[in-house]
Amino acid sequence: MEFELRSEYIPLCDLLKYCGITETGGMAKHLVAEGMVMVDGEVELRKRAKIRAGQVVSGDGFSIRVE
Repeated sequence: MEFELRSEYIPLCDLLKYCGITETGGMAKHLVAEGMVMVDGEVELRKRAKIRAGQVVSGDGFSIRVE
């Protein structure tokens, strides 16, 4: 899926919540803390990592291209 960024960046946990990968921000933070989310192919453990245009966030069963 694609996500259109409307500011300089979006925190990783917020992106997961807005795209419907998780139902809540707490669930998103847990997913990140468990090492289940990758940013540009690398495991990302920072819950509030700044995701910018051009990056790809992926995990088990999902892939989000940030535009």
